[in-house]
Amino acid sequence: MTESKKTALVLGAGGFIGSHMVKRLRKEGYWVRGVDLKYPEYGDTEANEFVQGDLRDPDFVRRVIEYKGEQGNFYNSVPYRCIEPFNEIYQFAADMGGAGFVFTGENDAEIMQNSVTINLNVLEQQRLLNETFDGVKKEWTEANRPSLDNPTKIFYSGSACMYPEHNQLDPDDPNCREDSAYPAAPDSEYGWEKLFSERLYLAYNRNHGIPVRVARYHNIFGPEGTWDGGREKAPAAICRKVAYAKKRGGSIEVWGDGLQTRSFLYIDECIEATRRLMDSDFLGPVNIGSEEMVSINQLVDTAAKVAGKEIGKDHVDVEHTGVRGRNSNNDLIREKLGWDYSTTLEEGMRKTYNWIMSQISRDLIEQSDDSAETDVTGKKYLSYGNCHK
Repeated sequence: MTESKKTALVLGAGGFIGSHMVKRLRKEGYWVRGVDLKYPEYGDTEANEFVQGDLRDPDFVRRVIEYKGEQGNFYNSVPYRCIEPFNEIYQFAADMGGAGFVFTGENDAEIMQNSVTINLNVLEQQRLLNETFDGVKKEWTEANRPSLDNPTKIFYSGSACMYPEHNQLDPDDPNCREDSAYPAAPDSEYGWEKLFSERLYLAYNRNHGIPVRVARYHNIFGPEGTWDGGREKAPAAICRKVAYAKKRGGSIEVWGDGLQTRSFLYIDECIEATRRLMDSDFLGPVNIGSEEMVSINQLVDTAAKVAGKEIGKDHVDVEHTGVRGRNSNNDLIREKLGWDYSTTLEEGMRKTYNWIMSQISRDLIEQSDDSAETDVTGKKYLSYGNCHK
């Protein structure tokens, strides 16, 4: 492995957390390959190399986990002796979304199949790469298995959705300590998949010696995340609704009674905690979240405050609003990593709201451009009947 520069593979690099991790690693001097089905939606990738493809395909995964040197390229053929493992892999790729996508039950099989398949492919292909020597695969036994000096370390982004529903019935006092995970009883198939997958990573660590780090994320939010379309998380959805509402006398739709509680962690804090976990000797699982618990009604009030608006709430009965209460418990991460968050919910919501407003403004400009008509002189003029007021 090249000593002058660490290498990292970021899976899910076209998504919200993955694209932010790419930026952080590049700032730290890493050579980064990003991989996803899609390119980042809200800006250019900062990865040294970005490969578009399907991580459900084991052959594709086999090829993306092979590092071919700084001058190499995913699409280049090089002698096998030139192929090395990455120093680190960050596995963010998953089939996911907000409550409107995860909790209806309509997408359970797809979510579970896609995410589990990706995780199995990543771990199994890394195992096979580790057990390859001089380009020739051998039938290794525990007695003669080669020992890599610096085996690839893999980070897995789990979720607080794996915690038992029975510990989250009281909105004022949910129990989300890491040791409260069993007896297991997540409230969704998404949560069951997250629980299975974190156990999968830990099993590959025990049985195949693959160094892993496992985190349980609690509602990560911030700029450059999905903010419309049905898969957005609560902070982004509420910021969008508030942005479109009247400054005074406006109201937005709130699912349920709004008394359900959550905590939300700003993206920069999430990235810092994840990097600390990867640099440590602690495997996890460990919570990465905020302990600033608020009700959804209070989240709306926070969005209205940063927007400078007076916003009412139209509570709507829906079948799926998730557990009644969820809040990160950070005792373990403070003990093991010395990490704690510093960005308040209001600070994070202000940055998120301002970014979403910039996206709305951009969309309005693009829609105005699309509705423009050109006269015989070549000049454009707006067709006002198609403009948004």
